[in-house]
Amino acid sequence: MPRLALYALVVCLLAVAAAVVSFVQGSVVIGVVWVLLSGVSSNMCWYYVKRDRDARRSASVTG
Repeated sequence: MPRLALYALVVCLLAVAAAVVSFVQGSVVIGVVWVLLSGVSSNMCWYYVKRDRDARRSASVTG
């Protein structure tokens, strides 16, 4: 797994944990912000994983 994908995954997991804590404490607005941040970081993780996988495929086909 590429390093940037790993960092994005860690941010996603931390954002989900922060969202749960915010919702439990009754702060809905902050919880929604954390959920949105987890969505963005999740998409970044998938992007970097897919980009690395595609790069490896193209390198194995051409090389």
